[in-house]
Amino acid sequence: MHQLSVVIEKDEFGYYAYCPALEGCQTQGNSIEEAQANIKEAISLYLSTLSETEKQEIFSRELTAMVMEVQVA
Repeated sequence: MHQLSVVIEKDEFGYYAYCPALEGCQTQGNSIEEAQANIKEAISLYLSTLSETEKQEIFSRELTAMVMEVQVA
């Protein structure tokens, strides 16, 4: 079992989800739950197209997600 970061954003059409570690791996949903299910499936399908070497390369990358405070002038 491996972990990948996923970003889900609410927009005017519902929810948009993508996986930053997998270029082009994105989807949408009408609810956050639908977007979560869709991105999980999209990741699985994406990974199924990769070789074992490519998968290991992706899983060995370090990705840090954080929230930062910024001052707005």
